[in-house]
Amino acid sequence: MEIDVLIEDDRWSDELVVLAERACTAALSHLKVPEGAEMCVMGCNDARIAELNAEFREKDKATNVLSWPATDLAAETDGDMPDVPEPDLPDMPIELGDIAISYDTCMAEAGQQGKEFANHVVHLLVHGTLHLLGFDHIRPQDGDLMERLETEILATLGIADPYE
Repeated sequence: MEIDVLIEDDRWSDELVVLAERACTAALSHLKVPEGAEMCVMGCNDARIAELNAEFREKDKATNVLSWPATDLAAETDGDMPDVPEPDLPDMPIELGDIAISYDTCMAEAGQQGKEFANHVVHLLVHGTLHLLGFDHIRPQDGDLMERLETEILATLGIADPYE
């Protein structure tokens, strides 16, 4: 698996590289995504993520994490597992997509929720990776499935259930 990390806000420093590797690898491994998957994670601030949120989701505000899947893998039926991505051709990488994460919002949320910053970021990167893999939380059963998987993946990393 290859994770390209782009740092747009220096407060992320090298920490985002380590956290992205930890979170994204755990999610992909848990869901048995074949080797050769590629994705990009951008560490930015609230101003930048607000621009992206306005441009792509028509929401004029900052958020914690955004995801852009390269392929729509979503299940048709609420609560079903999405398809596991496969390469288009043998020996070709599996393009998963891109994630943007805001330092400002993550830091504020971690403080408000009494969570360690690194653990909160790992949770949000797992969440974003699941979005790249076709998971969502718009429909009720899809949301339950996504939350359960996040909790399972975080448990493999020694991180407590973020929903308790």
